[in-house]
Amino acid sequence: MSPGDFMGLCAVLIAMIVMFAIFAGVYKRRLAFLERKLEITLGATAEKAAQYATHNSDVENRVRVLERIITDGGNARDIALQIEALRGESGLEVTKQ
Repeated sequence: MSPGDFMGLCAVLIAMIVMFAIFAGVYKRRLAFLERKLEITLGATAEKAAQYATHNSDVENRVRVLERIITDGGNARDIALQIEALRGESGLEVTKQ
């Protein structure tokens, strides 16, 4: 192996090491980006779960009231009037999702 071949081999090895270092830095930044993206998604998911829990408890409370009205007895007209009265008290409108 001549000195020129040796210098060429050293240059190729140095170039490969530099390229490896650059790709390692890029990969590290990509992992940091994906981790941050996951943290943001996790926060949004937790917030959404809390909203669903609140909405679920509201619906459960409404169902309990309706069950109480139905089980207390009365005719259909009285039940309809009681439901409308409760709707007016709470100020909430029934919405379809």
